[in-house]
Amino acid sequence: MHDAAATSVPADLIPHQGAMALWDEIVDWDAQRIRLRAHNHRDPAHPLRHRDNLHAVHLCEYGAQAMAMHGGLRARASGGAAQPGLLVALRDVQLHVARIDGLGGALEGEAEVLLEAEGSQQYAFRILHAGTLLAEGRAAVLLG
Repeated sequence: MHDAAATSVPADLIPHQGAMALWDEIVDWDAQRIRLRAHNHRDPAHPLRHRDNLHAVHLCEYGAQAMAMHGGLRARASGGAAQPGLLVALRDVQLHVARIDGLGGALEGEAEVLLEAEGSQQYAFRILHAGTLLAEGRAAVLLG
């Protein structure tokens, strides 16, 4: 594992900037998986809020950004830059709550590489709060 102590997320790791960069801290990561933490779900100015609510479906974006951060970290560790990716499919997504804006404390995210081929990747992601699973699923990305 890298980064045993939580570190803030480098601004250049993913294309999302400002408030749309959803993860605050990298807890740890290795070649297969990443764990992250975010505190922004309670922010009234969260960019994904709609009518003052932040719905659980947006946890899919948290999952996708976890994947992108993992790809960026892996590329940086090998001396390169991450290829741009296009999220092409979400599968087996299960949302275990309706909203996340009222949750105190941090969100915790995990993403794990399931399959890699030239030009594509498939990840599994899980988003938790205080040890309770909020959302899980798989996502496929085309690279390049």
